[in-house]
Amino acid sequence: MRRQLILTAICLVFTAGFIAADSEIPQRPEELVYGSIEWNIPDADALRTELSNGIPVYAMRDGQFPLVSIAVYFRGGRYLVPVGQEGLHTIADEVWRTGGAGELTASELDEELDFLAAILSTNIGDVTGSVSLNVLSKDLEAAMALMMDVLTKPRFQEDRFAKAKDDLIQGMKTRNDNTASIEGREWSRLIYGDEFFLNRLPTQASVDAITSRQAKDFATSLIRADNIIVAVSGDFDEAAIKVLLERTIGTLPKLDAPLPAIPQPDHNPEPGVYVVNKEDVNQGRVSYGHIGYRLGDPDQFALLVGNDILGGGGFTARMMKTIRSDEGLAYGAYSSLGFPTTYPGTFRASFQSKSSTCAYAAKLGYDIIGEMRADKVTEEELTVSRNQFVETFPKSFSSAAQTVSIFALDELLGRPHDYWVDYRDKVSAVDADAVLEAFKTRIHPEKMIVLVVGNIAEIMTGHPDHEADFTEFGPVTKLPLRDPMTLEPIVE
Repeated sequence: MRRQLILTAICLVFTAGFIAADSEIPQRPEELVYGSIEWNIPDADALRTELSNGIPVYAMRDGQFPLVSIAVYFRGGRYLVPVGQEGLHTIADEVWRTGGAGELTASELDEELDFLAAILSTNIGDVTGSVSLNVLSKDLEAAMALMMDVLTKPRFQEDRFAKAKDDLIQGMKTRNDNTASIEGREWSRLIYGDEFFLNRLPTQASVDAITSRQAKDFATSLIRADNIIVAVSGDFDEAAIKVLLERTIGTLPKLDAPLPAIPQPDHNPEPGVYVVNKEDVNQGRVSYGHIGYRLGDPDQFALLVGNDILGGGGFTARMMKTIRSDEGLAYGAYSSLGFPTTYPGTFRASFQSKSSTCAYAAKLGYDIIGEMRADKVTEEELTVSRNQFVETFPKSFSSAAQTVSIFALDELLGRPHDYWVDYRDKVSAVDADAVLEAFKTRIHPEKMIVLVVGNIAEIMTGHPDHEADFTEFGPVTKLPLRDPMTLEPIVE
């Protein structure tokens, strides 16, 4: 019997070989012809419903696995932290989940979630936050009860609260350990100003002043019917999930008063070179750029494609090719240009190089920006960049969870669903003229902030083989290194 099976298999192999030989098989991979695939954005309105208390719900079934995910997104976050309580949102974020809820202590809540193999997480960001649950479909009822306790009756147990405060303080002690941390802190200050909410950072004094009651009130005050949007995905029955949500999330009260508007930066950055000395490193970090734009800017897509060609596209980008591949001055050289919904982003180019070659690498980057403002990008660059955006775009909607989360955040932030419908067409419509015009009118070398962090004596000395000096980019201002616990300038 076994011998007969082997002979049959051999015959099948030979038969397949003859069939393949008779068919037209391309000789080279580039000769392969693929059929067109049409993919469209899911209909957001078809996925949307409302609970009786007005809470919007985006729900999408996916029976691939016996799991359900529920995410409650809310407005509010770091920008609401009162002056003198900096660090409040970070501590509240951690203890909200870890500090127990309802009748359960912290350890008991951990055990219940572990027993259900449920993942329950909390997040409080700059302007929005979320509480998320992922659990087996059969255990959804039990896990949802725990989620509601976390949402509305967190305990903020004192020992877990103390640990969260200590974790934050220990992290603060490392603020000056590496140049990346210093660079990020000072860059935000230079662009947005000291008083902008992003730059009100925790200190030892502010963390010490925070109480568990303040943290608890901060978190729970945001879970209100007119302040949240729910995203549901996975293996669920549509009628049953609506009933479950109605008797849980659907019972939440509304806000006592509308949340304050998200602050907008009013700082006018002074162009020039700003340096922070850290003598114990042999490489410098350099960033240069200026305040950017918000979602919906008329030049958004031309700037998006142009930035990808400049430095956002990895090894195909001009900065990476020139500064890393051609000159060998850095492991990477990048540019970024985001378009946030709630406040302006930044245009920023950055790299890390040996102290002696920082100025030369910066000059090369400036020259590349100048070229982008003077001449059209090539058709090859345009094709590569546009294709990258268009062909990877569907990945953002590759799962039901991603899809409903995007639509929920759209409504939460005021971003129109049509933004995604038109996205690929608007990218594809960008041409060389549009990129050139956008860079000429919206990217401003004369307004740039240049931030340098490292051994400033060595960096300013430069390299004997390269004529470059940071003074070419504007007046040089020395910024003090800040005490990691107080953020006050350290006197040298």
